[in-house]
Amino acid sequence: MKNILFPTDFSANSWNALEYAVHFFKNEDCIFYILHIADLKDSNVNSNSFAFAKETALPSINKKINLLSMRVEQLLDNKKHHLIVLYEYGNFIDLIRKTVYDKKIELIVMGTKGASGIKTAIVGSNTGDVITKVICNVLVIPEKAPIKKPKKITFATDYNIFYTHPILNTLSEQLRISKANFNVLNVSQANGHLTNAQKKNKEYLQDYLEEIFSCSHNFQSVDNKNVKEAILNFVADNKIEMLTMVAKNLNYFHQLLFDTTIEKLSFHTTIPLFVLHE
Repeated sequence: MKNILFPTDFSANSWNALEYAVHFFKNEDCIFYILHIADLKDSNVNSNSFAFAKETALPSINKKINLLSMRVEQLLDNKKHHLIVLYEYGNFIDLIRKTVYDKKIELIVMGTKGASGIKTAIVGSNTGDVITKVICNVLVIPEKAPIKKPKKITFATDYNIFYTHPILNTLSEQLRISKANFNVLNVSQANGHLTNAQKKNKEYLQDYLEEIFSCSHNFQSVDNKNVKEAILNFVADNKIEMLTMVAKNLNYFHQLLFDTTIEKLSFHTTIPLFVLHE
């Protein structure tokens, strides 16, 4: 069983993320944990209390949870899929971490509201906090992402990290499930020159892909001092349907997610982002 966590605020974009993941893992044995985290003010308990029972939920919250449960049960028309609904009160990130640990979560799936939430800073959003503060793979689904398995996946990297077993294992699963064409994209800021360490990491990744995968894959390099611009242009020009990155790859990761000056935001509204953690 694969344990997948869906934090939800009952919004349309969080539902879209759930639909996307259910479709992506259609043929996989999964337990879907739907988690709603509410503020203490939404409970009937004293804010000084540390114990929150199900009965403490306000009627409005209980109603939303029950409606969501019924809707998800209808969506999970699959013997391979199982549903567990959870809800908690308190700090969002602390409770996400606790759930990941307690339920042995392998993947967190979250929806985003698109460009309007990216212009300020993804760092301040729940999605951005989960990506950067919770050590668990995260699949980010923009509100306008079509519900379908990606046919083209790009793995953006600068070859400055060693590709450990957890990273390669997740890539293997991603490609086994999707059977997508796989591009490894390097945006070079040094006119294509790689250090000896980068060359070794690249060779190791090449050897792994050639040995393990029967799917189509290729390595491409683009010279551009602006990493974000280069990746977004590559995604748009090649009609990429999912972008994968390693959180540890800080150079790419931070430039793509946390530089808010770029005006072109189409990437953030349509392309799922798969963030790998070790």
